[in-house]
Amino acid sequence: MTILVTRPSPQGEELVSRLRALGRVAWSFPLIDFTPGRELNTLGQSLQTLGDGDLIFALSQHAVSFAHAQLQQQHLRWPTSAHYFAIGRTTALALHQVNGLDVRYPLDREISEVLLQLPELQTIAGKKALILRGNGGRELLAETLTARGADVTLCECYQRSPIHYDGAEEAMRWQSREVTTIVVTSGEMLQQLLTLIPLWYRENWLLKCRLLVVSERIAKLAQEMGWQDIQVADSADNDALLRALQ
Repeated sequence: MTILVTRPSPQGEELVSRLRALGRVAWSFPLIDFTPGRELNTLGQSLQTLGDGDLIFALSQHAVSFAHAQLQQQHLRWPTSAHYFAIGRTTALALHQVNGLDVRYPLDREISEVLLQLPELQTIAGKKALILRGNGGRELLAETLTARGADVTLCECYQRSPIHYDGAEEAMRWQSREVTTIVVTSGEMLQQLLTLIPLWYRENWLLKCRLLVVSERIAKLAQEMGWQDIQVADSADNDALLRALQ
């Protein structure tokens, strides 16, 4: 079994290194990269408007790293009186490492629906909530917090940009290397992968591969696109992906 990991750098390369250390044949093929978000320069100002007990949400490790770099550049600190939340364990750990504070996250699954079930988020009317995220995605969180009476501000900390490849060339390469398992960590990347690969290779190779994804939502999307052999990892971090691949 040869494994193709499409998750972005550096997590993609890290997963490939760990797989190779276990004797597996694996390759990195990042489909997107990251650049600073359009609202990153407003972050300091947004944080300064937060009061005691207001809410800060981080929706990915990339949101944390871009936000922290921005605060360092402006010689600003993370507010200590706010309550911090993350979409999952890895993001929570990244946030805790930069602010040294307690970060709550859903223990079950790393999705907005489960995050919104946390007891602390049930009675939030009148509180301000700042959501650190990439371009687009996860509207449910903002909509639900607003419906519960919070004053929500979104901060686009980074942008995801597709990396351009020659689809026929890449399809030929991965088929000749006998790739039979593909790791995809977002619906956006799944769509990009399907669009990139020419029809002949799509039907004769791509859709016949086993697909490892990180949520039921992506699995459903993959099924609609024509994949049949789909596995869902426990969460989106490399530990969970490694467990699933073993």
